[in-house]
Amino acid sequence: MEVFIEPIGRLINEFTKLPGVGQKTAQRYAYRVISMTEGEARAFADAIVGVKQRVHFCKICGNFTEGEVCAICRERDPSAICVVKEPKDVIALEKLHEFKGVYHVLHGVIDPMNGVGPNDIRIRELLARVQEGKVTEVIMATNPDVEGEATAMYIAKLLKPLGVKVTRLSRGIPIGSELEYADEVTLSRALIERKEI
Repeated sequence: MEVFIEPIGRLINEFTKLPGVGQKTAQRYAYRVISMTEGEARAFADAIVGVKQRVHFCKICGNFTEGEVCAICRERDPSAICVVKEPKDVIALEKLHEFKGVYHVLHGVIDPMNGVGPNDIRIRELLARVQEGKVTEVIMATNPDVEGEATAMYIAKLLKPLGVKVTRLSRGIPIGSELEYADEVTLSRALIERKEI
């Protein structure tokens, strides 16, 4: 005999597909949805469908946008590019209000153990941006873990011959941590005290 009737079991199953959501959390989320009014449930569902229909990646930097090009790429100084792993890292850095340049989202890092090589992330696009000649500095802001460090060093090696300054965030961020979880003071200090690679 099934513990949950089919619609509840299906909803719980969908919630467990979210990162960090186990069975008990998924059940709590499902019970919360059940207790919503029909209007609240529709608004919730519409928000999910709306984000899938309207949000995509900027054709220049790879960040989230509703248009072809994000506001940061349209409005900011393109001479400094901050390279990050994922769009959520852009958000973490933007909360600081320190960086006035643009971003480049790799959508991953080099990770041979999981079959991710240099051609699987947006390195070619970064090189193309730098080769346009407007860039004077590339700031490597990948996570300070093994994969992030390897990716930063690989990209730095490719950029050096192009005559662009390549820097790395300062070591205020603990090794093995992720940018999105760093406190704003530490992240701000790491950006200000970045070092050339």
